[in-house]
This record gives sequence, structure tokens and C-alpha cells, in this order.
Amino acid sequence: MMEPAILHEDPISGNCYKIRLTATLLGLPLERQSYDVLKGETRTPDFLASVNANGRIPVLQIGSRFLPESNAACFYLAEGSALVPEDRFDRADMLRWMFFEQYNHEPNVATLRFWLAFVGEDRLTEAQRAQIPGKRAAGEAALALMDRHLEGRRFLVGDTLTLADVALYAYTHVAEDGGFKLGDYPHLGAWLDRIAAQPAFVAMSG
Repeated sequence: MMEPAILHEDPISGNCYKIRLTATLLGLPLERQSYDVLKGETRTPDFLASVNANGRIPVLQIGSRFLPESNAACFYLAEGSALVPEDRFDRADMLRWMFFEQYNHEPNVATLRFWLAFVGEDRLTEAQRAQIPGKRAAGEAALALMDRHLEGRRFLVGDTLTLADVALYAYTHVAEDGGFKLGDYPHLGAWLDRIAAQPAFVAMSG
């Protein structure tokens, strides 16, 4: 029996949402504790001392223990479930896509969403504004790679939904908030629809 879990989150965050989506798909209860990143609520002395010294969310709290990093939290919840493939290669391939999400996808797609939809371009520093073209190109490359991979496939790994899909769905489905055009990626669009049609699916605002 899994210990009760508390998700320390900001509801606007895709990294937080992927943990909620994982729990919902698996029928696992999850308490939620919200923070406002824009107000600096994850940088307070109390948060740094008691939740995450790195000052970031999400953090999954299991009993008295705290697990930062969204994909680690997803794996904790999903281990032993159908979201983690039994096949050794497929399991490693799932991790490959989860690493891709954090290294190639999230730093570009998610960052532009946060900057443009929540901070506001007029409030960015000159250094941040200078990074926009590069992040736009890198984000488009990540989406295009996923689109090519999904041609003729239902999901990213094997033929069933895995944590790879959950992890990449989170920021992909809101990529247009950062100025990306999802209509340019038809296979990606069909994949997004398949995930949203899953039993027990919950929307980001849920």
C-alpha cells in the first residue's frame, strides 16, 4: 500500500501537471499544496528548509520524505503499473523520452510559455528576449522530431500509453501559449487527442 502523497505544486506548471495526470490515470489519491511561483512562494526560508532546498516545484511528499524533480515523482507513482513497460528495452526507451523532455523539450517549449504567457514579453530582461529566437528554433525542432517519430505510431514507446507520453504531453498540449503552432505537426496533434481520450484523463486546470 502506497503511503499518502502530497504534491507541492503551482497549478500553472506543466511539470506539476504531469504528476497529477500520472496519479489520476492510475487512480491514486494525491493531496495538493499550491504555491505561486510568480510571487516567490517557493523561495521563502520555510520552503527552502522544509520542502526543497533548490527552491523549485514540483515536489512529491511521501510521508516525511520529499522527492523533487517531476519525472522522478512520476516514476515513483507509476512503478509496477502499466505506465512503465515490462520489456527492458521499452522501459529504457521510455526513460530516453523522459530525458529528452527535460533536456530538449521543456527548456524551450515550457520556458517560452512561461515567459510569454505568464511573465509577459515586456517584462523580460534583454538577455531573456535575446534567447527567444534560439529557444523557438530548438522547441520547433523538438516538436518536429516527435511528430516524425509518431507517424504510424499511437504512442511514443511500444503500442500503449507510458510515462513517456504523460511527461511529454504536459507541455506539448499547451505549446501554443508559447507561440508554437501545433497545427504544423499533424501526427503530434493526433497523439495529443489520443491521450486526452484516455479513461480517467484530467485536464491541466482540473
